[in-house]
Amino acid sequence: MRKKALKAVTCLAFACCLLADNAGLFAGNPAAVYAAEQTGKPSVYIAPIDRAKMLAGSMFDFRVELNDLAALPSSVSIQVNGQDAEKFFGKPFEKTQTEKSQEFTIRDVTISKAGTYEVTVKADGLSKSVKYEVVLADNSGKKAKNVILFVGDGMALPDITIARIMSKGITEGKYNGLLEMDQFDQRAVVTTSGMDSLVTDSANSASAYNTGHKSAVNALGVYPDNTESSLDDPKVETLAEMLKRSKGMSVGIVTTSEIEDATPAAVAAHTRRRSDKAEIAEMLYNMQPEVVMGGGSAYFLPQSTPGSKRKDDKDLFHMFEQKGYTVVENATQLQAAKKSDKLLGLFHTGDMSVYYDRSTKNQAELKSFTDQPNLWDMTQKAIDVLSQNKNGFFLMVEGASIDKQLHPLDWERAAYDTIEMDKAVGVAKRFAEKNGDTLVIVTADHSHSVSIAGTYWEGDGKSGREAVRTYEASKFPTYVDSNGDGFPDNPDVDRKLAVVFGSHPDYYEDYKFDPVPTSPTVKNKDGVYVANPAKLANPDDPDRDRFLRPGTISPTLESQGVHTADDVPLMAYGPGSGYFKGTMDNTDVFFGMVHALGLKLPEPKQK
Repeated sequence: MRKKALKAVTCLAFACCLLADNAGLFAGNPAAVYAAEQTGKPSVYIAPIDRAKMLAGSMFDFRVELNDLAALPSSVSIQVNGQDAEKFFGKPFEKTQTEKSQEFTIRDVTISKAGTYEVTVKADGLSKSVKYEVVLADNSGKKAKNVILFVGDGMALPDITIARIMSKGITEGKYNGLLEMDQFDQRAVVTTSGMDSLVTDSANSASAYNTGHKSAVNALGVYPDNTESSLDDPKVETLAEMLKRSKGMSVGIVTTSEIEDATPAAVAAHTRRRSDKAEIAEMLYNMQPEVVMGGGSAYFLPQSTPGSKRKDDKDLFHMFEQKGYTVVENATQLQAAKKSDKLLGLFHTGDMSVYYDRSTKNQAELKSFTDQPNLWDMTQKAIDVLSQNKNGFFLMVEGASIDKQLHPLDWERAAYDTIEMDKAVGVAKRFAEKNGDTLVIVTADHSHSVSIAGTYWEGDGKSGREAVRTYEASKFPTYVDSNGDGFPDNPDVDRKLAVVFGSHPDYYEDYKFDPVPTSPTVKNKDGVYVANPAKLANPDDPDRDRFLRPGTISPTLESQGVHTADDVPLMAYGPGSGYFKGTMDNTDVFFGMVHALGLKLPEPKQK
């Protein structure tokens, strides 16, 4: 019955999913770059990279590359703390070469003792050294049994302010209430840059949280290498993998995006290319997280099923069922599902619809996916399943479409999704308060250039930029929450927030809510992205340029808003929350969780 229903749904929705994928509404994958920057000069690349920090006993692949060689060197020396690397790791190198490169790789190694380690490479006239810091988890104080990590994808600090204003209201300068995340007792700011660029994407930033290692744009659980294959890059172990093999803890992944998307994939995946979604689905299967919920069923369906995006006949739904998973495909089935120890819920072939469209039954956007659950119900169900494990659990919950709506500059839909995630945070916090053994963390993976300039009001006949009220003219917005559900009844009020962006293409902003998610740009005949009139309530307005926001980024490269390098907020509650303070590198979030759990890793079993 499940397969028949799913086939009917996917057949109806397939065309609209393709349109959405091609409409430029969401961030695409940046062009891949591989290990060594292409300087043309001979160079040495070592992975892990310099200043890498790792937990004693964690597994990783060790790789040395000699790139852009004029000739292969006559001798190569690779040492760790003065000892031959093969003897140090107890394994031989896998050696490869091309006409211009030579590579030395050892898979699945560990360093079991804490300390500082220096890797030195010498090859004729080339030389390079890097240092690693290997640490033990702090075992002092009360330890957490469970960790729940919330990632508001792209959630800048202004997004929290926008959500608070729209959800709680503000009177005479004081908020009428606070968000759940506002009330956490520990706060920090997190830097987000990757190893290859100032501005990150969601893949390597989420990977930093899950592994404690830096990586490059597009990469998940790996360091980049110099091969074209995206699946052979040097791996680093994820926290979920460590917890499963060392403590027998359960793992949950909950998101409103495709389950194979960057942030949820970072819990389990190892690939240089985040778009390897069919392979990522199989990596999820191989890990066997006890809870998997989100969208992305297209990569679980065999290619013979309408709506499938696989290129083979694997039926991952059947594979998960064979492993004892309860499988659900809509909100009704989720609510009715009996308690089990394994749950797979995929509620859309692509990304799940955003909260506003789900809650208003916006048929124009939902199409056939009219029964999708909300994030707080998914979070509650995940906790119900995972908390059965006496060894504890790690749960990652992503508010994915905060980012996916900030890219097309739809800040109002992003705000509704921020409020939705905050309600899920409330579910987790109440569980933590009741049990006293759970660390809850709320943060973002990167930022967007969103800000609040004041309020927008057309009551005196002005419109466009002239109606953006600043300073003393920025009277308080008039959002109403008459039913007390935490969401404004209507985003279109007479005086609303005047939200602006710093990094964006040309686009129109008339402060009228879009009936459906709409791309801010269209490509003209010259290949230039220009403002899309469909963003306007009246696309045929002869004076529409009063709503034009001239772009600040390349009109030939970027069709929508882009990420920024701004620090992001972090809030923590529960045992171990004191590890999160001040200004933190994103890799230190991983170590904060490790310390909170007091995680000690055994020697891994040799493969």
